[in-house]
Amino acid sequence: MSRKIFTKNKKAYFNYHILDTYEAGIVLQGSEIKSIRNHQISIDQAYIQVDGEEAWLVDSYIHPYEQASLYNHNPNRRRKLLLHKKEILDLWDKVRIKGHTIVPLRVYLVHGVAKVEIAVAKGKKLRDKRKKIAERDAEREAERDRRRIGL
Repeated sequence: MSRKIFTKNKKAYFNYHILDTYEAGIVLQGSEIKSIRNHQISIDQAYIQVDGEEAWLVDSYIHPYEQASLYNHNPNRRRKLLLHKKEILDLWDKVRIKGHTIVPLRVYLVHGVAKVEIAVAKGKKLRDKRKKIAERDAEREAERDRRRIGL
């Protein structure tokens, strides 16, 4: 399956423990898909809102397509996500647990259709983030030492 990734939520893996992932289609207007293909989309501040019947992508930003002029879209509008009813109910059950949320991870095209990968996530504590930073720094130092020895 060919996937062309247009944007990633890089902070999601740093701020959250990812529990489950789902793939959802996005209901878009014509000018929105053109902007996405130009890599003019941001999901860094976005989240998923589920009400038990529908799922929505909230606070994502798709830059207005310049050639659309009069027929352009609202860049911050809520966008409906296309999921199976069972998946929506599953997400609804999981998000009601304290500390859990649903965040978008990446937006990509599959055979010309825009998809978003969403994840049920639990927020990390500050100490978890510090531990991750310390591990990453230690790994970098070890890699530098290995390169020095190899020279």
